[in-house]
Amino acid sequence: MTYDLPNFVLNSKEILRIDEKKRDEFKRLLEFSKNDPNGFWESIASDLVWRKKWDTVMEGRLPEFSFFKGGYLNVAENLIDRHIEAGEANRAALIFESETGRSAVYTYAMLQSIVNKLSNALRSLGVKKGDRVSIFLPNIPETLFSVLACYRVGAVFNTIFSGFSTQALENRLKHFNPMIIITADGTYRRGKLVELKKKVDEIRDSNFEKIIVVKNVGLNLNFTERDLDFYSLIAKFNDKDKGGDVEANEPGIVFYTSGTTGKPKGVVLSGAGFLVNNYVYAKHHLDLSKSDVLWCTADIGWLTMHIWGIIGALANGSTTLFYEGAIDYPSQDRFYEIVQKYKVTKIFTAPTLIRMLMKYGFPEGKYDVSSVRVIGLVGEPLNPEAWHWMNKHFRSAYINNTWGQTETAGTPLAGSAFATGMKPGSSGIEFLGASLDVVDDEGNPVLERPGNLVIKKPFPMMIRDLWNEHERFLKEYYGKLEGLYFTYDVAVKDKDGHFWVLGRNDDVINVSGHRLSTMEMESLVASVNGIAECAVVGIPDEIRGLTPVVFVSLKNDISATGIEETISKMIEEGIGKFAAPSDVIVVEEMPKTPSGKILRRFLREIYVYGDIVGDRTGLENPASIEKLKSVLRNRIESRNK
Repeated sequence: MTYDLPNFVLNSKEILRIDEKKRDEFKRLLEFSKNDPNGFWESIASDLVWRKKWDTVMEGRLPEFSFFKGGYLNVAENLIDRHIEAGEANRAALIFESETGRSAVYTYAMLQSIVNKLSNALRSLGVKKGDRVSIFLPNIPETLFSVLACYRVGAVFNTIFSGFSTQALENRLKHFNPMIIITADGTYRRGKLVELKKKVDEIRDSNFEKIIVVKNVGLNLNFTERDLDFYSLIAKFNDKDKGGDVEANEPGIVFYTSGTTGKPKGVVLSGAGFLVNNYVYAKHHLDLSKSDVLWCTADIGWLTMHIWGIIGALANGSTTLFYEGAIDYPSQDRFYEIVQKYKVTKIFTAPTLIRMLMKYGFPEGKYDVSSVRVIGLVGEPLNPEAWHWMNKHFRSAYINNTWGQTETAGTPLAGSAFATGMKPGSSGIEFLGASLDVVDDEGNPVLERPGNLVIKKPFPMMIRDLWNEHERFLKEYYGKLEGLYFTYDVAVKDKDGHFWVLGRNDDVINVSGHRLSTMEMESLVASVNGIAECAVVGIPDEIRGLTPVVFVSLKNDISATGIEETISKMIEEGIGKFAAPSDVIVVEEMPKTPSGKILRRFLREIYVYGDIVGDRTGLENPASIEKLKSVLRNRIESRNK
């Protein structure tokens, strides 16, 4: 088989925006983490407050391992109390803004008071360490209160995306089987009401003991005996609570991630490992400190928000910003309005959001975005065009593209802000304490050609198990290559140690013996004038094995006339005639997750089968599916005439 190294890797040049002091400090820290991993993790964990120090820093190897064994801490104490005791009680911990215009600010002292009242309320309902709580809320203050109260009690919790259907919600809740659900009457997204409590009530044969309801939009609800009003409940309790001790390897979060087929997986994460690892990663990925305002644009139903918007921000004493609703509503400029209003210094988002901003065009001279110092990205491959667009318009910002999964619970590939060079499109280097590689199908390392991205050694935050599915855990992640965690992503490692993640295994197309990256093709398509967003998928072909099909949405007022020929020519000139797409489809909007990732599997299945055949959960805009099916039906009918 021919392995084709994408041109954007071959032609990449390192761009420096370096602080020499930070560079030297990070270089020493990185070497420390590689040469003495036990000493490194011990030094990082020692920054935090422990109720009892650990017996051993690290034991075991993949897939069975432990960190800080025998050590006990409370996550909420480290996110709130530690800063108050350091004299930061009156500094802003949380800024809240909604698409409806509602806003609020909570100091660390205010956060502590509400969280403690809620944790005492949960205990009164019988919740103790290890018991299960599910949080079905949008990005509102009460969501942060609920997460922190679970940490305070030591409850095992999950958060579920508020846009899920009743069926998707039911699948997760019945598998997790929580004692308590915390939800809201509803929320607004793009001006449309989404009723949340109604979805919980529609779940069949549920046995939840209590449902705590936040009156977020003011709906009239008929409460039953198991329903409790959030603020009426916590008003009964005092705000003194230090919380319980949790052993460092006990489950803290069970986060559900959708599989390509079959039921969603409950990824089990250690609360302490999640805290220690993301505390130091956020500090260096984003150059994060207590003077920063961090806006993570993800929904609380995605682990990204927990990594950056909760643990990363609060462990480092920063101010976190929660935004409820659509980032481009009620106006296309909403993103810039928020950045300017709150002088946001650090942003963590997805490449698709950047491409959405590119679609609308930068409002030159209208908003001041000079406060932004770092932009971090994760979720899908970042095309170089989007990187250069950010570099042009956010002139003072370091751009840090990263790689991670729900299962890694953070981003072990990344740069360190102002301490490492940037390569447009690269996911960065092996980060502090992380050991990854690119290997062939037999597990042999490969350099400067595509292969399988694997993790060689454990780090504290990564997956410990699948909830109630241990055999599935072993088979899915460790059944491919012995002793290696298999990510199912294809990547290239270059001579400088940068990793270029090209996409999932099925996002790399074998066309006539050439293994091509959809990321490279998408980068070429994105450079065509008038293209707002694009996605390339591989479709079965009797002769070529797979053939590329391109989906595009266009910028405002751009005609689709001639676009197919232009795109085909661009790919042929950029890669070769063998890579020419067999079809180019213009769509109004792409199917996406709430975090902005284009659901390429949905595009592939609708094109091949006429509908989605696998798991449908995670879709933020259901209307896009029917529109896409209509476009394809019309194309077929037109061709048959």
